[in-house]
Amino acid sequence: MAQQVKAVVARAKGAPVEVTTIVVPDPGPGEAVVRIQACGVCHTDLHYREGGINDEFPFLLGHEAAGIVETVGEGVTEVAPGDFVVLNWRAVCGQCRSCQRGRPQYCFNTHNAKQKMTLLDGTELSPALGIGAFAEKTLVAAGQCTKVDPSADPAVAGLLGCGVMAGIGAAINTGNVGRGDSVAVIGCGGVGGAAVLGSRLAGAAKIIAVDIDDRKLATARKLGATHTVNSTATDAVEAIRELTGGNGADVVVEAVGRPETYKQAFYARDLAGTVVLVGVPTPEMQLELPLIDVFGRGGALKSSWYGDCLPSRDFPMLIDLYLQGRLDLGAFVSETIELDAVEQAFERMHHGDVLRSVVVL
Repeated sequence: MAQQVKAVVARAKGAPVEVTTIVVPDPGPGEAVVRIQACGVCHTDLHYREGGINDEFPFLLGHEAAGIVETVGEGVTEVAPGDFVVLNWRAVCGQCRSCQRGRPQYCFNTHNAKQKMTLLDGTELSPALGIGAFAEKTLVAAGQCTKVDPSADPAVAGLLGCGVMAGIGAAINTGNVGRGDSVAVIGCGGVGGAAVLGSRLAGAAKIIAVDIDDRKLATARKLGATHTVNSTATDAVEAIRELTGGNGADVVVEAVGRPETYKQAFYARDLAGTVVLVGVPTPEMQLELPLIDVFGRGGALKSSWYGDCLPSRDFPMLIDLYLQGRLDLGAFVSETIELDAVEQAFERMHHGDVLRSVVVL
């Protein structure tokens, strides 16, 4: 039987979000209904509200979430009612050419729930990243549910569903940061801070955090940065080179998503070093680099989508490290809020006042 629950909906471009009642259908084949316990407020949700993703309003916002599986549809074997799960937006298909080649983290045919959640009048909702978790309950594809240790704090565990995983994965999975490497991270918000944390976990010897906000640089220090650079006062490229013996960093993670900062990352890496773009650019942005520099410097220029993660592999491992006290995921939770405070949380996030506000239900 379909359920009516409270949820945060963006009805029009730029309009303040509102808490309203939505209808969540019973799960069909391959689907699950999850009772949400916590959901982080991510920049991507603000992009949806601003029409920066697409114009398929109204949007059911929220995607960085953890909760309890309530019911499952026919054929679901991955999870069962009562399981504590982190939601992910990369439900791999297992059948595409990438999956068949043993590279499911690059799956080309990820999927979401087939049924639609709706407003009370029957208007279909577009769930953010196929999840829509600023809600008491949501409907997802069962493959979007990753079972993890239930002793983890939901407010912390849910952050692996997007930004924290993107940053840790950008360093470890995409950048292949290893023991003794030098790393620079440009942009130290939630994703960049997670890249700092991931670099520390991987054993990097030198981790240089770059930002224009001293508050974020102070947080980066707590997460594992060995050096910080405020790029409003110091040329970031020169500072990174000076801190690496004039060579540049082995890996530079660009967590801003702008041409200016990408150029900094490009020229701040060592010869044959790696640049990882994990910051999300807007469609109109253009990048110009001398092709001879791209050729002559060697190395690798990579983009990192969701930290090149495989949720079934990475989420349980990172939760275990967190529970062992070896990975301070709790440092990303700046505040916990109620469902009706999402609009105000967007403002604090926009002004750089928080790493993550987390809705707790």
